[in-house]
Amino acid sequence: MSVNLEEKCINTIRFLAVDMVDKANSGHPGMPMGAAAMAHTLWSRFLKQNPENPTWPDRDRFILSAGHGSALLYALLHLSGFELTLEDLKNFRQKNSLTPGHPEYRHTPGVETTTGPLGQGLATGVGMAMAERSLAAAFNRPGFNVVDHFTFGIVGDGDLMEGLSHEAASLAGNLKLGKLIFLYDDNHISIEGDTEITFTEDRAARFRAYGWQVLEVADGNDCVAIAEALASAREDLEHPTLIAVRTHIGFGSPAQQDSAGAHGAPLGAAETVNAKNNLGFPSDDSFLVEDDVYAVYQEVKEAGSKSDAQWAKMMVAYKAQFPELMAEWERRLAGELPLDWEKSLPLFPVDEKGVATRSVSGKMINLLAGLLPELLGGSADLGPSNKTLIDAAEDFVAPGFAGRNIHFGVREHAMGAILNGLALHRGLRVFGGTFLVFCDYMKPAIRLAAMMGLPVIYVFTHDSIGVGEDGPTHQPIEHLASLRVIPNLNVMRPADANETVAAWAEALKRQDGPTALILTRQNVPTLSAVVDSAVRNVHRGAYVVGEDLRDADLTLIATGSELSLAVRAAEMLKSSGISTRVVSMPCWAMFDRQSKAYRNQVLPPGGRRLAIEAGASMGWHRYLGDKGDIIAIDHYGASAPAPELFEDFKITAGEIVRRAQALCRG
Repeated sequence: MSVNLEEKCINTIRFLAVDMVDKANSGHPGMPMGAAAMAHTLWSRFLKQNPENPTWPDRDRFILSAGHGSALLYALLHLSGFELTLEDLKNFRQKNSLTPGHPEYRHTPGVETTTGPLGQGLATGVGMAMAERSLAAAFNRPGFNVVDHFTFGIVGDGDLMEGLSHEAASLAGNLKLGKLIFLYDDNHISIEGDTEITFTEDRAARFRAYGWQVLEVADGNDCVAIAEALASAREDLEHPTLIAVRTHIGFGSPAQQDSAGAHGAPLGAAETVNAKNNLGFPSDDSFLVEDDVYAVYQEVKEAGSKSDAQWAKMMVAYKAQFPELMAEWERRLAGELPLDWEKSLPLFPVDEKGVATRSVSGKMINLLAGLLPELLGGSADLGPSNKTLIDAAEDFVAPGFAGRNIHFGVREHAMGAILNGLALHRGLRVFGGTFLVFCDYMKPAIRLAAMMGLPVIYVFTHDSIGVGEDGPTHQPIEHLASLRVIPNLNVMRPADANETVAAWAEALKRQDGPTALILTRQNVPTLSAVVDSAVRNVHRGAYVVGEDLRDADLTLIATGSELSLAVRAAEMLKSSGISTRVVSMPCWAMFDRQSKAYRNQVLPPGGRRLAIEAGASMGWHRYLGDKGDIIAIDHYGASAPAPELFEDFKITAGEIVRRAQALCRG
């Protein structure tokens, strides 16, 4: 490609982005203008993909972590031949368009992950690179590199300021993820001005300290130097690579280059003309792509199609030589679970002493690990407490990466985003654990998992004041409510061993969103009324426990460890002449999706209802009706043995009886 043609390609990308933002009168032109050269170099010379088969399993992944520069990505996708037309680009940021303000997974062809919240893309990329290594260890054989691709991305100053990037980069270096490569758009500008006001550390030294290879390109428009750096990055398979490219935000704009004003506002008609003239680009037409530019990217597209075809041919031979491995590969990519896997699920006998639901979850993880070789995960340095270790498995570490126990370290936020990357890659089922109180650290990643519909499983243990002596800092109060308000997140708080088994089964069967399992530290009884009904009913979100007295004086509704208190209180109320129905409600969201007829069957309209949960009362009133009440905790806990706290805070069968009697008298 001639220098002039390459420059034309780069300017075409720049001004497609500028024209998108101008037409929408909204967006971020500065980053695409500055980063166009390095993005073009990556996409035209290095990125292995096939726009005609955008889900090709062995494609390279590309993540625009600086998601506000989405116009850059849309320009690249259009030129590369993805199903994104010029008309789509002209509808940038408009209702129902394929070109929303920030990249959205499952919405725009070729977008690998939703980005915008800074730092998320980098950490998600770490997860994708981990998935590539895990699957390569499982399926590659001599002469058959079934899984052999890179994860590329672009990060900006904002990404590297976020604490999440520190967490994720540290783990990536520790794991020696050599097939992870990020270009750093080092333009020295943030929204409030020059990064000198906030961001003066030696970023290259920081990443070297994390165990990354760091390469530096002094001129962000030097495609030769950028290509040399990318080639060097691909050769180092023992260290992730950060390529720091010194760019200029708003490059080419006489008035806005190197200005914070170029970040998040249109250039405007006059300055767009000035910028085009300044760079020698035709200014008469907007959204201009000349035929020779399309021809460059057509060659790139044909090369990608050829690579895909060669891989597909190899897979035919792979299937002939390794038919069982091929069947397993196809099953995993389809997201299917093994046949009859549910027949191996245990049934726990009635036991008044019972067992902590976190312990049952640990048994389930180990049982399921034997049934599902794609299951892997870990915790934020709490494996022994969360019961998230797979006993028979090795650790996920270099150089083999065959292990299934991931040690995330004390990095909850990175864990959440990395789980997203692992799930996005496909071929794996993943889980991550921490104490429920620390879900706050990872909430942005949970939100994105729900938004993208990823089947991530969160194991949140130590779910209430049952934590005991660790005190209020470790006792979740508002956390159930804060998780339940996240759309498309199933929050499941099982009441005993058998509900926990059923909850894990439902989490694994789910393909369209994440599940949070909320589990106890303390033992809870294995209930006789649940033994035969949990597997049949947990998927409904709520169900009647024991006898269904349709004309009962009162309905008790409980979750988790409080269900056993409700069952005990119901027996006590029966002896005092108050007929009582007990409802277990392990998952609000799943109950809300049931038919109105079923919901009315479980919670008959107009009846008296009393809910019991050792957490905030917020949100419960939707289920209580005009004659309802709730026993909850709307204050922080205390440091004391758990039984004393339940007594002091009146989460007891006796208090349920007292409040129920008062409710019935009223």
